[in-house]
Amino acid sequence: MCGIVGVIGKHQAAPILVDGLRRLEYRGYDSAGIATVDDGANAGRLDRRRSLGKLVNLADLLVHEPLTGTSGIGHTRWATHGAATTVNAHPHARGRVAVVHNGIIENYRKLREELATHQVVPETQTDTETVAMLCNWFLDQGHTPEDAAKATIAKLEGAYALAFLFEGETDLMIAARKGSPLAIGWGEGEMFIGSDALALASMTADVTYLEEGDIAVLTRAGATFYDESGDTVARERTTIEIDVHSVDKGGYKHFMAKEIAEQPRVLAAAADYYLGGREDDDRAGRALLESIDFTNVDRLVMVACGTASLACHTAKYWFEQIARLPVEIDIASEYRYREPPLSDRTIALFVSQSGETADTLAALRYCAGKAQSIVSVVNVATSSIARESNVALPILAGAEIGVASTKAFTCQLTVLAAMAITAARQRGHLDEAGETALQEHLMAVPRLVGQALHCENSIKEIATHLGHVDDALFLGRGAMFPLALEGALKLKEISYIHAEGYASGELKHGPIALVDDKLPVVVLAPSDAMFDKSISNMQEVMARGGKIIMISDAAGLAEGGGDAWHTIEMPDIDGPFAPIVYAVPVQLLAYHTAVEKGTDVDQPRNLAKSVTVE
Repeated sequence: MCGIVGVIGKHQAAPILVDGLRRLEYRGYDSAGIATVDDGANAGRLDRRRSLGKLVNLADLLVHEPLTGTSGIGHTRWATHGAATTVNAHPHARGRVAVVHNGIIENYRKLREELATHQVVPETQTDTETVAMLCNWFLDQGHTPEDAAKATIAKLEGAYALAFLFEGETDLMIAARKGSPLAIGWGEGEMFIGSDALALASMTADVTYLEEGDIAVLTRAGATFYDESGDTVARERTTIEIDVHSVDKGGYKHFMAKEIAEQPRVLAAAADYYLGGREDDDRAGRALLESIDFTNVDRLVMVACGTASLACHTAKYWFEQIARLPVEIDIASEYRYREPPLSDRTIALFVSQSGETADTLAALRYCAGKAQSIVSVVNVATSSIARESNVALPILAGAEIGVASTKAFTCQLTVLAAMAITAARQRGHLDEAGETALQEHLMAVPRLVGQALHCENSIKEIATHLGHVDDALFLGRGAMFPLALEGALKLKEISYIHAEGYASGELKHGPIALVDDKLPVVVLAPSDAMFDKSISNMQEVMARGGKIIMISDAAGLAEGGGDAWHTIEMPDIDGPFAPIVYAVPVQLLAYHTAVEKGTDVDQPRNLAKSVTVE
């Protein structure tokens, strides 16, 4: 992984490929490269250029060592097998074939052993090179390019999105998908490939998403699709609606800053979609929620990774307290391996920003046919997870470019909150008045998030100090506990400061051993039923010299913030949805600390936006 783009077109491919890869930079990567087949003076010649680091390095290389040709493939790599080096960068080429790949080839060692018996040996550390080696070997045995690619794909085990380019073939490209997403774009006398519709947005709005096991054979005249059995099939063409301006920073220094600031608007759109609308045409979101039957359910299983998992942990409080529905939460990468039993009275809920998270998708497939219903909460309505769900709930966050999730997290929380309200009413735990009251609380959240953004100046001041620490603790009680985990995750993701989140009551069961006069401790403590207990935990920290950063409303700060090292004031919030608002200060704290340290905020080291490998 991480990004694939391909073109068989009318114009020089190299600048088109680089532009497509630039739109995929948000995924995170450590190297980049392109390959083209020349249809000019060196007709049929297959050549490539690769570079380590950011895409600008590849662009500079192409100025000095240009590639010509109107067909080509490109890739941004996030290292899995083999270090981040130019040699290990994609595209991989052997003989007459070049390949780009997202995913993992699980049997690559076995395939290498087989190829070694034919004196075919690797030159890199990657699993992907094995695909090129094998395909070129089939070409050497007399196979046509199409047959060689199909024979190669038939021997692969694991997950992959693949694109093949062949020497001497100026009007042929082959794509395949199993486990990792891949889209085919349609043009007038030209065709495109992208691992993400966003990569194709500037080229075409007409897209076909490959199904699991599909192979596509592309020429400038169009595409032929083959299913897993090798039969020719028709695949639907859809129109994508992506605002290409969403990949612009809009005057902000970083995408993350822009996306934090966008939260009042996108949260309002999500809340209105699921709770607003007085006309029938405006009730699509409500209809989606009502299509989930909570009345005959005794358990909700929630599965996700990373920040999406923390959204589930927050929503667990709402489903259990409001809807009285027991909730079980699993990390997607572990879920199916413990082989949990599922009954037909269980709803399985999967949360993923991209809708392509490999572990989450695999967990969904484990639950299919076992649970009563498969429900997903996603940001990409055309994603694999959405398409394989019985009900897919869009979060309507718009394109999120920063690797560290911000607006997608709070939109996920908003959708999950609306879902919990619906479940409570269906299950008889809310009357009409109670439902209306909670809906009004949730509809007020975007305005409160807007107010919470006013704390930014005080957070900038705190960040000047946090930028020089090595460790930090985040504490919260009740539904603020998952927010403490999220705050710690954000800080370590983009500032590289070691941070941990704990339930405040667990402080004395181990973490308090870390407290000294150098340790900042962020406490999320709104004036709620748990406030007095949070204050007691703060006192335990301050008694040992810990440096408290207290996040609370005006009443909470007046009562408990006098001895804090720093305070961050939040608006007064009625109802149970304060965690959505309190996400803002922990996002800003991480952001401004990263800026203070000078790290790469939008593309932090070692991280990828869309994790399509297990």
